[in-house]
Amino acid sequence: MSKALTKAKGFKKSKSGTYLSIATTAFGALGVAKQAKKARTEHDTLRLIDAAVSAAAIVTGLAILYRELKRLGDDDVLLG
Repeated sequence: MSKALTKAKGFKKSKSGTYLSIATTAFGALGVAKQAKKARTEHDTLRLIDAAVSAAAIVTGLAILYRELKRLGDDDVLLG
């Protein structure tokens, strides 16, 4: 396996990969906000509950990614 391919596989465990994961997860919050707004205007309780559960999943995911980012510290895969 080439060195470049090894680095690419380790991207998910790098600071850059974690920042990218945080950004994409936060971007998903926009869709949930739209869903919640639409559910409120249509008075759809089931969709509002779905949006609340999805928002909780996003918050949990961001917390896990933040913890992983703190754990990475200086031993970044892509730097060395």
